[in-house]
Amino acid sequence: MGKTLYLECYSGISGDMTVGALLDLGAREEALREALEALPLTGYEITSGRTKKCGIDACDCDVILEEEAHEHHGGEAHAHEHEAEPCHDHSHDHPHTHGPEAHDHHHDHVHRHYADIMHMLDEAPLKPEVRALAKKIFRIVGEAESRVHACPLEEVHFHETGAVDSIVDIVGAAACAVDLGITETYVSTIYEGQGHVWCQHGRIPVPAPAVAGIAAAEELDLAITNVSGEMVTPTGAAIAAALRTKKGLPKTFVIRKIGMGAGKKDFPHANL
Repeated sequence: MGKTLYLECYSGISGDMTVGALLDLGAREEALREALEALPLTGYEITSGRTKKCGIDACDCDVILEEEAHEHHGGEAHAHEHEAEPCHDHSHDHPHTHGPEAHDHHHDHVHRHYADIMHMLDEAPLKPEVRALAKKIFRIVGEAESRVHACPLEEVHFHETGAVDSIVDIVGAAACAVDLGITETYVSTIYEGQGHVWCQHGRIPVPAPAVAGIAAAEELDLAITNVSGEMVTPTGAAIAAALRTKKGLPKTFVIRKIGMGAGKKDFPHANL
């Protein structure tokens, strides 16, 4: 008997939020790590634990890069703000939060073309279902970036999704979904913030162009809230689009299990 997944995106969606939710739902961490170990990627560590957002317990999944771990004194926890990565330029910016104030670090991560990532996934000893789903997610992001930058798909640089942490998010989400045996997926309206964010090229609107492009191409339902800032990343939007098999919502259903995945930012509402 198949399993139906419902993604409730009332606080947007990002890669790490999705992986956390699927782990909390019952995906085996061994299946996640097995898929990640099949990739020719080094210099990172993936962690999962518990946190609370507005008092609600949730799974907190994070990718820690070695260079960032060395930069943080005393082994402090590093927050990857995947839901706040506004643009995909040649400077991979992560807001890091220590205490009440945040400061920015710039990391020169490896930038890969779409073809490089497809080759990586083809060559890695992944389960066929995991490989197919991961490739589908990357293609959705790649096509959006191709339209934004007016360049052929094969020439698209994956500045966010080509970085190690986001490759881990996408393959990790695919591995968890396959491990759970998901056969159908409904996606709620995806709630997004408003305003603008800054990137290397200047100020851009929220939703970011790639997110808007994915929503348009995949006919995702968006709702703009009064929250200032981003709640949806291209990776998250692409995961939702790739997993979705059903439009609308079922008229009736019985909930068998619930998984909560936490975002890194703190909003007035529970960022889950």
